[in-house]
This record gives sequence, structure tokens and C-alpha cells, in this order.
Amino acid sequence: MIVHIPSPLRSYTNDKSKVEMEGATVRELLENLDRDFPGFRFRIIDEQDGIRKHIKIFRNTDMITTIDTTLGDVKDVHIICALSGG
Repeated sequence: MIVHIPSPLRSYTNDKSKVEMEGATVRELLENLDRDFPGFRFRIIDEQDGIRKHIKIFRNTDMITTIDTTLGDVKDVHIICALSGG
């Protein structure tokens, strides 16, 4: 599947906006991403294995709420970061 990487996290993926990665669940997908791009998972998942509040993950067009969500035959996963500042 293709994982779409938001610009604030591209420093972890060698500036790639899209990466091809496998995973049966969001957990597996993030573990695989972290294997290839160390530190990536920590930016998405908190210490309690929850998706960080400023991160949204979409399976095709459906928002994912837990990392144990299955991905099945999904073609696209989008990771979205909320930005703040003043």
C-alpha cells in the first residue's frame, strides 16, 4: 500500500511524500515504517499505544481510531498532522 507522509514528518522518510509499505494492521504498518525510518512511529503513537491527538490516520477515506485497525486490501493510507502556532 502507499502511505502518504505529511510534510512535517518527511525528515524521517528522507523527504519522501509517499512510501510503499505493508502491514495487516495499523500497528504492523507503523512498526514496518519505524524499521525503515527510525523514530517515525514515536511521532504518530504515544506511550499508551494511542494515536497522538494531533495526528489523524485515514484508510482510504475512513478515519482510523486505533492502531489495531485492520487494513485489508487498502491501497492508500494518509497520515495527517494538525499544525499549531501563533
